[in-house]
Amino acid sequence: MTTIHEALNRQIANWSVLYIKLHHYHWYVKGPQFFTLHAKFQELYEEAALRVDELAERLIAIGGRPVSRMKQFLETATVKEAEGNETAEQMVDALIADYSLMIGELQDATAIAERQGDERTADMLVDIQKGLENHVWMLKAFNGR
Repeated sequence: MTTIHEALNRQIANWSVLYIKLHHYHWYVKGPQFFTLHAKFQELYEEAALRVDELAERLIAIGGRPVSRMKQFLETATVKEAEGNETAEQMVDALIADYSLMIGELQDATAIAERQGDERTADMLVDIQKGLENHVWMLKAFNGR
């Protein structure tokens, strides 16, 4: 059974991989949606940086040790790196998939925190999940889905 420490480390790793992936998308997006997506990807990588810090500090507060090296991020994350040759539409689709995956993992992590009586962590995870659900809705609308 996954512990809350493991669940939080998975989120830290996912957000860390996303941080780099979103920078890649920000730098390499091309096409008619460049200006819109270039700005959106910056907004999202700035959010990712805040989430990493928030999750890591919570993990430390409850006695855990956050993953903090690139090798650990890649080994722990379920989110995968950018392929490197995505079109703008594929970038958006990849983020929809990544965020959807993370929503499910956040639901599981919230349940773990609740079972362990850690309501503060559960509340934090629910807030993160709400934000990702909003991103998925907007990104799907952007790609016409």
